[in-house]
Amino acid sequence: MVCDATETSSRIKVLIVDGFGNHDWRGATRLVKTILESTGRFEVSVATAPSRTDDPAHATWLPAFQDYAVVMQTCNDLTGAGTLWPGPARQAFERYVRDGGGVFILHSANNAFASWEAYNRIIGLGWRKRDAGEALRVRENGTIERIPAGQGSATGHAERQDRVVHRLGEHPIHAGLPRAWRTPLLEVLTYARGPAENVDVISWAEDPAGQGRWPVEWTVRYGSGRVYASSFGHAWSGEAEPVNFRCVGFQTLLVRALQWLAGRPADFPVPTDFPDEERLSLRPLALDPALEGLPKP
Repeated sequence: MVCDATETSSRIKVLIVDGFGNHDWRGATRLVKTILESTGRFEVSVATAPSRTDDPAHATWLPAFQDYAVVMQTCNDLTGAGTLWPGPARQAFERYVRDGGGVFILHSANNAFASWEAYNRIIGLGWRKRDAGEALRVRENGTIERIPAGQGSATGHAERQDRVVHRLGEHPIHAGLPRAWRTPLLEVLTYARGPAENVDVISWAEDPAGQGRWPVEWTVRYGSGRVYASSFGHAWSGEAEPVNFRCVGFQTLLVRALQWLAGRPADFPVPTDFPDEERLSLRPLALDPALEGLPKP
């Protein structure tokens, strides 16, 4: 596909930050990049963070966050797979979001950096210990129950199962989507915790173990910045074509969330094969920029 200069300049510039994690972060980066570039709407770069403090590159690693409309964060140090970003990079990231940048927290990135106070506020909710902050649960009437720190349990999830995701409210990312749809092998996070400040829960699913309705997608306002987080996008080691990435629902939401984070209209077309409550909708994943099936601009 050949694009003229006008088309190229209108593309949304996205920086994927990867480098370590207890999931297949390399595979996730490759698949996200493929999905996004296939639409013709994004220009995607990657910054790989050093995973060890004794790596000489660690001290000087400092991405130019300010050059991008959206930063997608995928690093996860939960199981010792990596370390905190160096101080200047953390400060630059905080400033980027506070001054109006968009941040996409991909799946296990909400497990990361529990000791980084500003990061906890940026993501709103994360995989945290029982006393780490409030948890949010969705009541049957659609209102939000706030569970104080120390009540309930630490963050967890039951075995992954196909679940029905329900929209909550009328967020622009969801415009034109069905009120509910089925998604494959979802991890429904129970008791995701954090400061939970300026958090808007925009979808939920029922925990398979019967512990209630929990956020699946949420957005956060941090300063002038926008943040989107969800439990979609699971990529485990050894999964050549992760079913979560094959989901048409995830692929559509990925594009629309990035549009919204960049301050653009979330106008990516709702595909005719978008899932409904009864039916999963999966596509094969091409490993090149010609992913079949996605609408073109």
